[in-house]
Amino acid sequence: MQLYRRERMRGHPTRGRAAIFVALFTWAGVAGAAPPLLSDQDAFIPDFSYAGYEYGEQAPALEKARHIDATDYGVVPDDKRDDSRALQKAFRAAHAVDGPVVLRLPAGRLILSDILYIERSDMVLRGAGQGATEIYFPRPLMYLPDPPALQELREYLVEQNKQQREKANNIDLPFSQYSWAGGFIWTRVPGERVKAYLDDYSQPFTTLATATAGRRGEHWIEVEDGHTLSVGDVINIHWHNRDGEQGPLLDAIYQTDQVTIGSHHWTQPDQPLVRQPTRIEAVDANRVRIKDTLLHDISASGGHTRIVEWPHLSRVGIEHLSLTFPTAPTIAHHVEPGYNAIFLTRLFNGWVKDVQIHNADSGILTEEVANLSLENITTTGENLAHYSVSMGDTHNVLVKNLKVHNRVRHPLSFNTFATRSVYTQSQVYTAPVLDQHSGANHQNLFDDLEVLVQLDPDHIDDAQYPLFKGGGASYWKPTHGAYNTFWNIRVQVDGGMDDSRPLRLHGVSDGPQARLIGIHGNRPLTIDYGPDALIDALNTPLRSTPSLYEYQKRERLGEP
Repeated sequence: MQLYRRERMRGHPTRGRAAIFVALFTWAGVAGAAPPLLSDQDAFIPDFSYAGYEYGEQAPALEKARHIDATDYGVVPDDKRDDSRALQKAFRAAHAVDGPVVLRLPAGRLILSDILYIERSDMVLRGAGQGATEIYFPRPLMYLPDPPALQELREYLVEQNKQQREKANNIDLPFSQYSWAGGFIWTRVPGERVKAYLDDYSQPFTTLATATAGRRGEHWIEVEDGHTLSVGDVINIHWHNRDGEQGPLLDAIYQTDQVTIGSHHWTQPDQPLVRQPTRIEAVDANRVRIKDTLLHDISASGGHTRIVEWPHLSRVGIEHLSLTFPTAPTIAHHVEPGYNAIFLTRLFNGWVKDVQIHNADSGILTEEVANLSLENITTTGENLAHYSVSMGDTHNVLVKNLKVHNRVRHPLSFNTFATRSVYTQSQVYTAPVLDQHSGANHQNLFDDLEVLVQLDPDHIDDAQYPLFKGGGASYWKPTHGAYNTFWNIRVQVDGGMDDSRPLRLHGVSDGPQARLIGIHGNRPLTIDYGPDALIDALNTPLRSTPSLYEYQKRERLGEP
């Protein structure tokens, strides 16, 4: 069976175009049963195979790096004394090294109460192992001086009157700047904006070329003048909506007229609504070939597509350690004090691997990053967390083998501006939610996951669970754009083998053109999802193709 490209535009009938091969796979049904077929064989499914470090083609590592030891700069493990000053000294030494550098942390417990900024490329922060090196954070970020980089966010929260109001709990508290930003280990390009919130902070983009043509799913772009572009350049493709509420870019993102689109999609036309960081593979006069495929037709933005400079770091890794916070009471949603472990910003080709995070408000947060591999990560703890590993403003980011043991409001989350990113081969063991936050997130993949559902014992007969419950502000609605895909999701319900009643999975009523394929469990499932959701192979595990991401990557690379 083949899946072919289809164009469907908001407010227009289906437009036939030349069929473009997307994927070929074999369905695995129950033994002895005929394999199920897609009800719509022309349904478009994005190519997710470029997610990860170096587009999934290399294991993340630094070669021929100089190794320096944090103990040479005064770091002493297990002495119950704060190591912040010594760690800062070791960080300054690592930043001064000419060429790739690995900063090695010793086994034992280190105590950190200050932010460690990674501000250079070709640097790895490496512990002695997930169970050997532990960084302990005795207090949250709220007790540190306000980071200047979050000044814009602080003003935005005040301007928008962002308050957590829970009348029943006597709560009327301002949002914390650390609810979705900041971390004790923070990658950044000094002086570069973390995220756009207010026009007063707008900075002009350095335009390298104006794009004039290009088709979704293809590699070649035509530009007005390609003389400033070179092979190997990492650039950012910006699609702007300068045409208001009826802009063609909104058609491209949402592919339907059955959703209400929030005002933030057109009130900041100078900010890109879709961005695609990528690398130039070839330049032929005024034609440019990029490594991965285009998210949208260039014409989708009505002629408002630019190729711009993207200041960023590359080849930064954090690995082989544990990050621990103290047990703390839960106050309310969005007023987290800032027990945030890792904040990745402005990073291309980076990684976090073999890391355990305990009692964090947010384990890993991201902002304007691409082609990261976040692998073999475990989150645990007694505190109610906000995020485990969150994807915000990501492109081609891969989260693989994430194990979420603790209670998290948004255990797996595609947030604002996330595109072509993937959660795969991961498990959520407590109160699972496959969250999609409003904000033009689209073409993302939940892949080969297992979630453990514990039904409310007081409402056990309701036979329903909000697995797809989404979040986000109304001005960024709907919950997601077209072609977010759920592939081979295993739903294990406590006591499910003893109950033959169908369990209804729901949570998203306004996310268009979702693909839900191979969702199954230990009791019968039904799905309530809309609009225009493609639901196939329901209650059928996809045994021969358990991971869409791995299948597409093997096909692209010609691997068996």
